[in-house]
Amino acid sequence: MKKSVGAKTLLFPTPVLMVGTYDQAGKPNLMNAAWGGICCSQPPCVAVSLRKATYSHGCIVERKAFTVGIACEGKMVEADYAGIASGRDVDKFAAAGLTPVKSDLVDAPYAAEFPVVLECRLLHIVEIGLHTQFIGEIIDVKGDEDVFADDGFLDIMKIKPLIYDTSHRGYHSVGPLLGNAFSIGKAKGV
Repeated sequence: MKKSVGAKTLLFPTPVLMVGTYDQAGKPNLMNAAWGGICCSQPPCVAVSLRKATYSHGCIVERKAFTVGIACEGKMVEADYAGIASGRDVDKFAAAGLTPVKSDLVDAPYAAEFPVVLECRLLHIVEIGLHTQFIGEIIDVKGDEDVFADDGFLDIMKIKPLIYDTSHRGYHSVGPLLGNAFSIGKAKGV
């Protein structure tokens, strides 16, 4: 029998997304957000949900663009810092020792140190409640050369993305391949 824990924001796993924005003055900002993920295949889109109280919220509304970097094991401390500090009070890039890179496609920066970045133009804003969901059309995905597999695709085991445990508020890593999607289930007679 399953035990009820009530209506909570529990989903396993959730990504650790580094949302990059510029403020009105052009200062780069970076935020750690776990409420997000791919939301459409065509056009390719990603959604991030931010509280209105965050500095990044106003930046996205103002600039109509954002980037989504994939946080990785080697930059866990920096990623966590970006979720604790506010861009209103501090230059998070400088304080975390991260390098802001101006996207050449959208009006938003990203941190050079995170291995993968999605460059997004704002497509839709959905007011949900405490959070606003920003849906961004993915204009391009860029990855460091050393996180690609021999087949030319990004390799999750080389990226070493952080995943967030919503229940215990902790960071974890991904494990080895268990089976091939859209294939292993064929054993059931599809």
